[in-house]
Amino acid sequence: MWTKLVDVLGKICIVYDNLANIGERKRDALVTIDMEGLAKILDEEQLAAAKIQRLEKERGNILKELAKITPAVSDATKAEDFYKNAPSLAMEKRLISLHKTLSKNVNRAVKIRDNNQILAQGALDAVKYHLNKLSNAVVEPTYGSKGGEVVTREKKFDFKA
Repeated sequence: MWTKLVDVLGKICIVYDNLANIGERKRDALVTIDMEGLAKILDEEQLAAAKIQRLEKERGNILKELAKITPAVSDATKAEDFYKNAPSLAMEKRLISLHKTLSKNVNRAVKIRDNNQILAQGALDAVKYHLNKLSNAVVEPTYGSKGGEVVTREKKFDFKA
């Protein structure tokens, strides 16, 4: 069972590293406004997220099984403390190393995701600005009572290119 845990943790580390790399490619696609490339990247991102979900479920099942045979374990037990119950010192060190790598990869993926959300929001704001400009809509530099923009002159978008 412990060997399965090492295997699954290793796979999760790899997938999160791949997810971070996908996020970096996504950033490049957002910056260069490569919509075709972005669509492909989003598909890759969804596959990676599904793989993570499957592996995390597998990891959870393995941990439940290990918890049943390890009497000193509770829900409040930290991962590093749990790994001390591994059958050998080498396996304990490997689990702790994988845990640290996983934390690093997850933090990297989250940071890249957050930066990409800012870029995507900026791109959407730019598109909205240009659509308003094309349609001759006037948007005030203030916000309404519900947090939305205040439009003082609306015009339906009827621009013909």
